[in-house]
Amino acid sequence: MQFDYDLFTIGAGSGGTRASRIAALAGARVAIAEEYRIGGTCVIRGCVPKKLLVYGAAYRQSFADAAAFGWQVENLSFDWPTLRNNVQAEVARLSGLYEQNLRKAGVTTFTQRAEVVDPHTVRLLRDDRTVTAERILIAVGGRPMLPRIPGVEHAITSNEAFLLETLPPRIVIVGGGYIALEFATIFNGLGVETVVAYRGERVLRGFDDDLREHVQAELRESGIDIRCGVNVAAIHPNAGSYHCDLTDVSVIETDLVMFAIGRAPHIDDLGLERAGVTIGPAGTIKVDEYSQSNVPSIYAVGDVTGRAPLTPVAIREGQAFADTVYNNRRTAVSYEDIPTAVFSRPPVGTVGLSEADARQRYARVEIYSTSFRPMNHILANNSGRTLMKLVVDAESDRLLGIHIAGPDAPEMIQLAAVALKAGITKTQWDSTVALHPTAAEELVLMRNRRP
Repeated sequence: MQFDYDLFTIGAGSGGTRASRIAALAGARVAIAEEYRIGGTCVIRGCVPKKLLVYGAAYRQSFADAAAFGWQVENLSFDWPTLRNNVQAEVARLSGLYEQNLRKAGVTTFTQRAEVVDPHTVRLLRDDRTVTAERILIAVGGRPMLPRIPGVEHAITSNEAFLLETLPPRIVIVGGGYIALEFATIFNGLGVETVVAYRGERVLRGFDDDLREHVQAELRESGIDIRCGVNVAAIHPNAGSYHCDLTDVSVIETDLVMFAIGRAPHIDDLGLERAGVTIGPAGTIKVDEYSQSNVPSIYAVGDVTGRAPLTPVAIREGQAFADTVYNNRRTAVSYEDIPTAVFSRPPVGTVGLSEADARQRYARVEIYSTSFRPMNHILANNSGRTLMKLVVDAESDRLLGIHIAGPDAPEMIQLAAVALKAGITKTQWDSTVALHPTAAEELVLMRNRRP
């Protein structure tokens, strides 16, 4: 059968653009469709603009610390539209680069919604026409979830947070994951009275417990009101503000409510069931280790598969798909020891097993940890502390997990992840000469251990 394209990708985010570009460079005839803006969640309404806002919010603490270093900072003011507009200008620039790179690789781009008709056919909705492809790749990412509660229509998600006309005096953020805490850090840093309402007993579920406790305490110390064991049950407008009914029967008055309770695959009405694709109970597309669904011509990468919803993972999956199918290099992605960062204050960097997970898998585990105030905090009388923790298999001496919460933690964890992925032992780790004076040197100086 003669097809219009060798590959048609639906979704031009990190995974879809990487897969499409590599496939096209390998000689395939490739088209890609994106219904919103090229670049996907990370570039348009996720990690990139979010981290730029984190940078902007961090200046408040920097200015507070500056006096101890001899700087006289007076008459400070902040203009939200300036930060918001500059961030959106950078988003537009990056989106343009993504589109330019696709074009240079020879990928045909459709800026409109596309839906699956059958295993080899896609409908372009705006053009009201169909095209055929030997293979279809689904890379549409995820969308923020909202609860079914009274008044939820008055709330926002992370999608809308980047584009607020004005900053609210007060905000309630519902959720305890990394998105909730990053936005809590942003709003608090920009001077917004911030409450985090989380149904769990401690924020950052799934992370190491000591890390979770440390981050929660530090966020509270920074002025964020974290309320655990509660959820928002209803939202009521009240003369320009809102009353939030909590499940513990208390009420919070606020000017804005934001939900950050997780994300779901963005596959509604995409036509996958019509094509016979198996969908999992969580709404994810079931794929094998090579990203192929039960329908041989349809593949999926990124958040829609539910494997590891992180931008670098989507990129790696897109590359592996293109290498497997178009570069004759059968490649499967490893999901072990993926480093993760949370850009809260303090920021978090973590890789490998938590203490609890390690104890479930290994007979004997040793823990090394330290907590200290960074050097620049001491002079500024800043109470913020850094936590570092190593999880070690006592029998083989191999490092199983590295967990850091403190300034520059995400930067440290990237190189630490290389060592952990290579199977380094604690003895080899400790044989590295410490780089002084740095916070990172503490990672190779930890000697006190507990079983």
